[in-house]
Formats: sequence, structure tokens, C-alpha cells
Amino acid sequence: MPSVTVKLYSVLFKFLLKRKLQALVESNDGANYGVVSRPDETIAAANPSFSDDGVATKDLHIDPLTSLSLRIFLPDSAIISPESVPNLRVRLPSSKSLKKVSDSGVAYGGYLPERKGRNCRKLPVILQFHGGGWVSGGSDTAANDTFCRRVAKSCDAVVVAVGYRLAPESRYPAAFEDGVKVLNWLGKQANLAECDRLSGNRRIGGEGGGVGGGDGRRRQIVDGFGSSMVEPWLAAHGDPSRCVLLGVSCGANIANYIAQYSVEAGKLLDPIRVVAQVLMYPFFIGSTPTRSEITLRNSYIYDKSMALLAWKLFLSEEDFNLDHPSGNPLNLAREVPLKYMPPTLTIVAEHDWMRDRAIAYSEELRKVNVDAPVLDYKDTVHEFATLDVLLKTPEAQACSEDIAIWMKKYISLRGYELSY
Repeated sequence: MPSVTVKLYSVLFKFLLKRKLQALVESNDGANYGVVSRPDETIAAANPSFSDDGVATKDLHIDPLTSLSLRIFLPDSAIISPESVPNLRVRLPSSKSLKKVSDSGVAYGGYLPERKGRNCRKLPVILQFHGGGWVSGGSDTAANDTFCRRVAKSCDAVVVAVGYRLAPESRYPAAFEDGVKVLNWLGKQANLAECDRLSGNRRIGGEGGGVGGGDGRRRQIVDGFGSSMVEPWLAAHGDPSRCVLLGVSCGANIANYIAQYSVEAGKLLDPIRVVAQVLMYPFFIGSTPTRSEITLRNSYIYDKSMALLAWKLFLSEEDFNLDHPSGNPLNLAREVPLKYMPPTLTIVAEHDWMRDRAIAYSEELRKVNVDAPVLDYKDTVHEFATLDVLLKTPEAQACSEDIAIWMKKYISLRGYELSY
């Protein structure tokens, strides 16, 4: 059984969650721009220099029409020779030693890759979707920040956490559209970085001759507003051919949808290649109750009644259906056959009413020869590895390590030498 602390926290969590859901039901929705976090969430500030845990972070807003945002997590293992990068772990933005001058001449208090990339390692890219029952959470919340830092270090990868639009302000299919938009944005970034590399990042003027005897500034691809479109961390360190989708709770539903989209898109996504996905206690539902949905319907953290209320906030009245494709991955109306899905690791908790449906999905994948193991953690509850108060538990830490072990089968440059 879960510990007394978990049981007490679950009572408080469910009380506060019920109040939040009821307040959202009564509120006016329909904000086109959307929201990606709630004011009651604890936010972790981005730190573009490498902190004590060896991970640097930065926030991006990639869509001028919506609130869609990203947080990038870059581990210091992306640097081949860290000792050659001065002030790699300076953490004070006000420190004079931290200030570096960017190409635009503006002081920047964070890590900048070497222009020629000689000191840069290419790392896999993990696209992460947070949980929160469609209505809460965020890419920059303290809990998600801690979890993504852990994943970036243990998997030795660049993590891109997606701040998708929340319900009820932005109902289905907004969150799924945001996921697709980010995947396409990653592909665009990879192509722009390649164009930038092929152009040789020539300088305008400066030493060695230039255009019009200019001032030696660096030539870059820019958008219509004159700002650089090439994200330097991803250009220098991201390997789009080793892309993994990682979803938490409802984020797992988004990840699974994006996996289907990547199969349909095929070579249109080049050079992006989705090689695997990790579904952590997915928020799956269905009209035919499973055994766990009956016996654990009043389980810890998220019980079935509150989950259904969250689904009603996410789906419009005309779309609401327990077998909706966004909730039931085994819906007969699915367009992508299971045999084409990428390798899928599923994480489930012993005391989670959603567990049986996630296990059933994994079983169906294995029937068509997809590598789809299930890791079932004893005495755990929904979000046991990602909830703020549970992040330091042995189960949460073991889960991150297990994910890294499995994932490295598909993101290691040397192939499949790592396995259980």
C-alpha cells in the first residue's frame, strides 16, 4: 500500500483538484490565444547557464498566434570539453564573468555554442508533454522542470518540454495541434540549421574579405521580423534522427497521437525520425470498464469521477464520448495500424484506476511485434514519478533510470547494445 504521507497528500490533492475543476466548469472559456499554465502553479525560472545539476534551460515562444511555448533542457554532456568553455557553471546573471556578447551585440547571460561546433556533441531529442488532466500543469512548473532535468541527465539528451494550450480555454484538438506544430517546428529547425551550416555562416565583411568591407557580423537566416530563426542549442546539439516522445498522464495521449502523426507523415518530417515513445500512466479511457476502473475507481490522486470531469472540460459537448480517439487508443476508427507504431514503453502504477487500459494497449502492440514492454511499479499511485511531492522517492528515481535504460536501445549511436 502507498505510504501514510501519500494517502494524506492524496486527500488534499483531490480536494483542491475538485475545487479547481468546478471553478473551471463555471468559468468562461473560449480564449483563442489560450493559456499554458495556471496562476496557482509554482514556476521554476529558466537558467540558460549550466546550474549545479549540469543542465541549462531556456524558454521559447514559437507561435505568434497562440500561447504555445517550449522549455529546452540541455545537459552539459553536450559539451565535448567542458573545461574549454569559460564560466560553464556560473549561475549569477548579474556576474560580469557570465556576460557574453551575442551576434546582435546584446549581452547574453547564458551558454552559447561555439560557432563552428567543434566543441559540440549531437544528442538525441526528447519531446516531452506534461500531465495535469488537460487543465493544469506546464512546461515550466517546478515539478516538470525537476523531472525534465532528471531525464536530460539520465538519458544524455536534449529535452524539449511542450507548454501546450490548456482546457477549457482551448479544448480538443488544441493540445494535439500544438504537439504537431512543435514536431514540425523541430523539423524546420533542423533544416534551417543545415542551411546555415552549408552557407558556412559567412561573415559580412571582417577579416579575409567580405561584402562591402563590413563590420564582421555573422550572416544568419532570419524571419520576416528580422530575428534569428535558428535556435542555437538545437542547431549545435540536437540530432533530429533520434527523436523520442515522452508523455505524462494526458501528455501520454498527446505523445501517442504525435507518434501516429509521424507514421502518417513519413518522409515529410525529414530529418525528424521518431524512434520510440514512452507513455507514463497514460490518461486512457473507454466505454467498456476494465477491472481496474471498477476496483480502483476511488483510487489515490486522480479518481475516476474527477478524471471524467476533466475529460468533459477537454472535449466539447458534441465531441464527448468515452471512446473518443483522443482517449481510447484502441478505437476501431484509428487510421494508423498498430504494427506501424514506434517502440513503446508503458509505465503504470499499482494503485491507478487507468492502469489496465494502458496495459491492454501495450499488449495489442506486442501482438503485432512492436517492442512494447510494461513497467509496473508496486505501491505507487498515478503520477508517482512526476508529482512534486513524490519526485524524491526511490520509486520516482528508479523510474527515471529504467526509462533511460530502455530508451538508450533506440537513441544510442552504437545500436541496440543496451537492453534488459
